[in-house]
Amino acid sequence: MNVRQFAAVSLSAAILFGGSFTSASAKGGADEKGYKETYGTSQITRQDMKDMINQHGDDKFTVPSFDASTIKNVESATKTDENGNKIKMDVWDTWPLQNADGTVAEYKGYQIVFGLAGDPNNPNDTFIYMFYKKAGDDSIGAWKNAGRVFDDEDKNKANDKYLKGQVEEWSGSALFTDDGEIRLFYTNRGDFDESKELFGRQTLTTAQVNVSEKGDKDLQVDGIEDHKSIFNGGDGKTYENVEKAFEDRNFNNNHTFRDPHYIEDKGHKYLVFEANTGTEYGYSGEDNLYNRAYYGKSMKFFRDELKNLQNSPKKETAELANGAMGIIEINDDYTFKKEKKPLLVSNTVTDEIERPNIFKKDGKFYLFTSARGSKMTIDGIDDEDIYMLGYVSNSLDGPFKPMNKTGIVLHQDLDPNDITWNYAHYVIPQEKSDKFVVTSYMTNRGYFADHKSTFAPSFLLDIKNKKSSVVKDGTLEQGQITYDGK
Repeated sequence: MNVRQFAAVSLSAAILFGGSFTSASAKGGADEKGYKETYGTSQITRQDMKDMINQHGDDKFTVPSFDASTIKNVESATKTDENGNKIKMDVWDTWPLQNADGTVAEYKGYQIVFGLAGDPNNPNDTFIYMFYKKAGDDSIGAWKNAGRVFDDEDKNKANDKYLKGQVEEWSGSALFTDDGEIRLFYTNRGDFDESKELFGRQTLTTAQVNVSEKGDKDLQVDGIEDHKSIFNGGDGKTYENVEKAFEDRNFNNNHTFRDPHYIEDKGHKYLVFEANTGTEYGYSGEDNLYNRAYYGKSMKFFRDELKNLQNSPKKETAELANGAMGIIEINDDYTFKKEKKPLLVSNTVTDEIERPNIFKKDGKFYLFTSARGSKMTIDGIDDEDIYMLGYVSNSLDGPFKPMNKTGIVLHQDLDPNDITWNYAHYVIPQEKSDKFVVTSYMTNRGYFADHKSTFAPSFLLDIKNKKSSVVKDGTLEQGQITYDGK
């Protein structure tokens, strides 16, 4: 047991048994202030999340309301099962084909989005499909379906041990390269079978997607090449790997390693992704509860919040919570080069800060992440709260400072059974406008017979340095990804 752990245990005992905030330390002094260690990362603090509650209901941050009667399914999102039956699919997380600067790319006059889709009655049917439309036609009916990106056998053809175990395809990003190629980054999710020591390993993965035009109205996927794993956590020191996450078979631990988002800076290539902190960056455990860096600046807030957590049913969840926005550098051939320290962490707050979205605009780096209240440990935030949080930095390495004082950019509080419930918000910089387009999906998967998970109506966002606001009357078409200012 190290000094900090000893101090933490002693402090815990003092609180539980009504004693004062004192404990012995190696220096013989009274450790009544916990400790403060940032590990060189930026933090989503408990104080920020508490203050964020006071911003609920502010129109600047509230996801627009939508008319349920106007919401349409993605009609092209169909597939045929093994018996020849046509299935109308749910479509949820999507991401556009983007240029290196984050703007939407055009491929031979088409706009392309990749997205997760599957049978509403089979939660394990989660694979990546390619949707496309002619640029300029923003109606939801314009989106066509080119089908699954990968064939069932593609995972075996790559001679990659992690790909061979793939059971599902999860979210990522897509780059239109300078060479005119489509480079897809996504998450390979492995099987979960405790008897075989398999725990749903998540691996950052890539492939080149070959696409061609069929006639003058359609695109088709012509297969993939250069399909390979990139990274899934290494030795676990910087980012929690699956072996460390479940070494004690505690399946309450919500392990994440997914959603790779491509970005370039100064001639270098990077992937930013959702992860959890590793053993040298705060990791998880009771010791985390005594790190003031995760609380905020006020000593009084730290003491009050710590005492509250000690008597809270959320204590164990807070101990395990160690969400992170990770970053690795990759080589020009899209193979792993090196780890970098996390850009942002959410220790004690939540295990899950999802779908990182990062781009550079006007000399600043903007980092966004989706988060659910149901995964958080903050009193006053409940299961129906949905957020997109935003952070800004002058450097890709950080530090990242919260936008709008607390990090709030979008908030939604809807019953999940509402057709207009939406999630996985994604900010897209525009080539022809200083506004930003926000996309998401709408309607929970499998909740309704006739309403499928679908492209939500997009809407406009203003961003100026550390401030943002939802544009009044800025609602766009379902699935719209570009805006020209008109």
